[in-house]
Amino acid sequence: MGYQNNVLRINLKEKKASTEPLRMDFARKYIGSKGLAIRYMYEELDPGIDALGEDNKLFLTTGPLTGTPVPCSGKLSVAAKSPATGTMNDCSIGGHAGIKIKFAGYDMIIFEGISEEPCYVVIEDDKVKFLDAADLWGRGSHEAEAVLAEQYGTDYSIMSIGPAGEKLSNMACINSDYYRQAGRGGIGAVMGSKKMKAILIKGTKGVKVADIEKTTDRILEILHDDVLQEDNTFVYDAGTTAFLEACGDGGIVPYKNFSGANDPEWEKYNGDVLMQYREGKRGCGSCGLGCGNFLKIGNAVCEGPEYETIAVAGPNAGITDPEHIVKFNEVCDNMGLDTISAGDTIVWAMEMTEKGLHDFGIRFGEADKMIEMVELMARQEGVGADLCKGVKYCSEKYGGTDFAMQVKGLEFPQYEPRGSWGMSLAYAVSDRGACHMRAYAPNVEVFAAAVPPYTSEGKGQMVYELGEFNAVKFSLCICDFWGTITYDIMAEMLTMITGEKWTAEEMGEVGRRVLNIGRAFNQREGFNRANDTIPKRLVREALGGEGPAAGQKIPQEAFEDMLDQYYEVMGWNKDGTMPEELIRSIL
Repeated sequence: MGYQNNVLRINLKEKKASTEPLRMDFARKYIGSKGLAIRYMYEELDPGIDALGEDNKLFLTTGPLTGTPVPCSGKLSVAAKSPATGTMNDCSIGGHAGIKIKFAGYDMIIFEGISEEPCYVVIEDDKVKFLDAADLWGRGSHEAEAVLAEQYGTDYSIMSIGPAGEKLSNMACINSDYYRQAGRGGIGAVMGSKKMKAILIKGTKGVKVADIEKTTDRILEILHDDVLQEDNTFVYDAGTTAFLEACGDGGIVPYKNFSGANDPEWEKYNGDVLMQYREGKRGCGSCGLGCGNFLKIGNAVCEGPEYETIAVAGPNAGITDPEHIVKFNEVCDNMGLDTISAGDTIVWAMEMTEKGLHDFGIRFGEADKMIEMVELMARQEGVGADLCKGVKYCSEKYGGTDFAMQVKGLEFPQYEPRGSWGMSLAYAVSDRGACHMRAYAPNVEVFAAAVPPYTSEGKGQMVYELGEFNAVKFSLCICDFWGTITYDIMAEMLTMITGEKWTAEEMGEVGRRVLNIGRAFNQREGFNRANDTIPKRLVREALGGEGPAAGQKIPQEAFEDMLDQYYEVMGWNKDGTMPEELIRSIL
């Protein structure tokens, strides 16, 4: 129950599709979605493969709660080896694709091989069709999805890439249902490397649960008593634009490529300003919160913008125009570029130009040029041909590595670590490079103020606990915005849906296992402590700007202490590697 017990395996080179039973031994240890995807990757991807080559695979993975009445359970894991970092990479994407996959009768879809010509794939229950995408290739993601929606109707969920994915950019994303993204680590380039422009999914089969009447009654209670509480429902009112004020109060909104924090002019583009332009709302499938906001300012339209996009296209770029922020979001989505990586790379180029290290033709505050730069990066024209490869590549070529804000080749999310030291550790040990979704330290250090932010003490345990919790939460396909969920609720829902007894203790065990399997994958690729680093800017430069974190920096010895703590909690060696007996125990 809950699982469909089916994997759809699609070979794009041979234009063949087959089904096979889901590895329930994997599912029992890793549940679904994030954890299950990484376990399959560890099993099926040989060490050292080319992330853009024929041997890499693209995994679309649901969980046992997907397609059921469980609230906030409609997300989907999209995973592959990352071309940006060389690590494992899994992304969580909203919309309706995950539910459609389950309704079509599958827990997971695995794409293998490379099509000889551009194609798109249509999946309707047991039927799989391979169609020519020559007339879609080169089009923006929004335009391509509009053409396909006109042809096939709205019963299909559509996932697509833009020109950035076609041209194999390290920061290419996958779009779903126009406005939702699997954004990080070049996951769109993996889809593009397979010459697959789009995936259309329709399902009519439903999902069986152990006791639908009892389950529905209890889920309605959970929805009322836990989900629809003020700590969660703020995202309905303003989405993640609300984070701008909260992060500003904590002094962690980056300013001009993380040289400072907190733009003094932030009220020109804050959540109150942006929400004045809201024209509609949307939520993902099975959502009880509905965080999506449709905004239109002038000729700029997007769903969002999310906090990350506001921060990187606003204060981090030295820009205060809300229309520009929305336009940056719109163009990145259509071109198929991750807003975080694209934005961070552009603001690095702005600083390089202003410091006279290399003239990229753009400076802080130049909004129109920033939009032009996105187009150049997506199509790999002019300076965009280098910038599309990310800030690690560019800084190694042109200089400026000390202020290239990345870990393992993945650009920083928009949280200033000098104001949340635990965030520096979370970025460093994240299995896919700098990521705020692995362990969100500001929740504890800044918003709740439960742990002092400017110290290394206890941060290894704190980051572990945050990471363990998110690892199991995302393996259940539960949205991050259900912030009040507990292990007890997770275990209860999983028990109700599957008919198998799960406990809160087992939830924690799954989370720890997921953290370890990601590390084990990366260890096979040669990663260790030497890769768990942070940019020199955080260590050498006191944080400029305004706010409570101004003047802070992270001493190298404090950072190394946090790493030591984390490795000890995880049971890893001092060099960041996992003992072989630990790896064997999680397989």
